[in-house]
Amino acid sequence: MIIAPPRYRSHLAQTAADRNAVAALRHAAFFGGSGLDRDIWDDTSDHVMITDVETGALACTFRIAHLTDQGGFDRSYTGQRYDIAGLYGCNVLELGRFCTARGELDSDVLRLAWAQLTAVVAAKGVQTVIGCSSFKGADPAAHAQAFQLLFDRHMGPEDRRPSTKSTETVALDTQASVCTKQATRSLPELLRSYLRMGGWVGDHAVIDREVDTLHVFTALDVAQIPAGRLRTLHQLAQSCA
Repeated sequence: MIIAPPRYRSHLAQTAADRNAVAALRHAAFFGGSGLDRDIWDDTSDHVMITDVETGALACTFRIAHLTDQGGFDRSYTGQRYDIAGLYGCNVLELGRFCTARGELDSDVLRLAWAQLTAVVAAKGVQTVIGCSSFKGADPAAHAQAFQLLFDRHMGPEDRRPSTKSTETVALDTQASVCTKQATRSLPELLRSYLRMGGWVGDHAVIDREVDTLHVFTALDVAQIPAGRLRTLHQLAQSCA
């Protein structure tokens, strides 16, 4: 059997040029046009870069932060928007600012992103991965079916779900009539990926008017990921590093 060489490789940003490339891709993805997207959480995070092996172009980036104590939880990007006290005491990895070049999410890029995360999870003994899954457009009505689908099928344990903290929120229980196929297609690809591995969500969305999105708290308990899937992701991480 002939095994094709990897199309992408993953690594952490190391230099000022790396971080500028990350910030430029984020600005293009979230705001459009040229510029640099930076915030106060960048200095306390590692920044993953997935690049095209042939061209060297940055195809995807996201940041990760290791949360191990209450102060870290409360200061985190997620903790500023959701009351995540139900996760205190857990070893948590926060994923944020996930974006891709031209807004396209290549399946190979997504697999490699999860492979990189899996390597970090194993190295740090992480129990749960958390983040904010974003829906384009801040109008709740546009996402009513998707929210109801999440409420009906993917709610997390009541004692671990975040309670409301942000001033502008929308309940996922919209009472909308749901076409499962249509609602599933409208979920962000990264969120669908979380859910396929056993992930869960909170009971409300937060409105982010600056980026014109609605985002939902998302969590994945590492113990729920099938063992075979974990092995495959570990192997992929090693081959593309």
